[in-house]
Amino acid sequence: MYDFARSLLFKLDPEVAHEVSLDLLAASSRLGLSKLLGGLPSTKPVDVMGLRFPNAVGLAAGLDKNADAFEALGALGFGFVEVGTVTPKGQAGNPKPRLFRLPEHEAIINRMGFNNKGVDHLVSRIKSHRYSGVLGVNIGKNLTTSVENAAADYLACLTAVIPYADYITANISSPNTPGLRSLQFGESLAELIAPLVMARDRYQAEHDKRIPLAVKIAPDMTDDEIKLVSDTLVEQGVDGIIATNTTLSRDAVVGHEFEEEAGGLSGAPVRDASTHVVKVLAEHLKGTLPIIGVGGISSGADAVEKLQAGASLVQIYSGLIYQGPELIKEAIASTDAYFRERDLGI
Repeated sequence: MYDFARSLLFKLDPEVAHEVSLDLLAASSRLGLSKLLGGLPSTKPVDVMGLRFPNAVGLAAGLDKNADAFEALGALGFGFVEVGTVTPKGQAGNPKPRLFRLPEHEAIINRMGFNNKGVDHLVSRIKSHRYSGVLGVNIGKNLTTSVENAAADYLACLTAVIPYADYITANISSPNTPGLRSLQFGESLAELIAPLVMARDRYQAEHDKRIPLAVKIAPDMTDDEIKLVSDTLVEQGVDGIIATNTTLSRDAVVGHEFEEEAGGLSGAPVRDASTHVVKVLAEHLKGTLPIIGVGGISSGADAVEKLQAGASLVQIYSGLIYQGPELIKEAIASTDAYFRERDLGI
């Protein structure tokens, strides 16, 4: 059935198809039809960052930036859904066209630029919800905010969403906001994360509830840079690392008509690079921080590969566009089997 739906959607402009799909999913939620999509299956839960995830497979940020359809998306079976990236003020993002499909590679190039309706809209959507999985909120900075003042934007978003999120992710690795990736390194990273950790701790002290803070990093780093970033995140006291965002590399799509399009490449071509980052992090951190693996998961085997590399959870996005909801079921079945075999020592 999804193959037929995809054939129709792929006749549309990619961004139009994206919006139509979210509108249909949101409508199903408003009409109370989300339960017909499948619901969260009864599977082996996973405990990560102090939270219990119904299963290890989540939806990565970027698909539902404004939290307009997260309940319906969650009803597809995800153990967790991450909405956003959201910024303090709504913004249009980069000029169109800014989203490109590369079906031959099961890949997507995007340069959306954090287009979203702003944090107040997102909060209005997540204040009261019926999704029984774990809800993450991915936060960023506005385009017009300088890199030097970025921390204020991240703090504003965190403060607004923390009463309603199960966890929060600081997105410092999108390639589509100028200068953002420079925040991943050295003092810039420490100065950005420190006030967020303080706000998390203050909320915990006041409400006796800890909302974990994760940080999403890029795949385009050397092994030494990955280790340095992770050391800073450990020192600052974050709760997890999401690896990885999209890549600027075009090595895997050389010769494609969209090769020269600016933006981040996601999907199958980023799988190996993302898995390598997960492996480097896991070997270096030695369990100090949990890792959420994302990038190029197009099958259950791909999801397990991330776990074998050292991830505790996985997220999918581009694979969902190409494979449809069956990918969710396959990934859940495969990751469940992996955890059961691991627990049995097989």
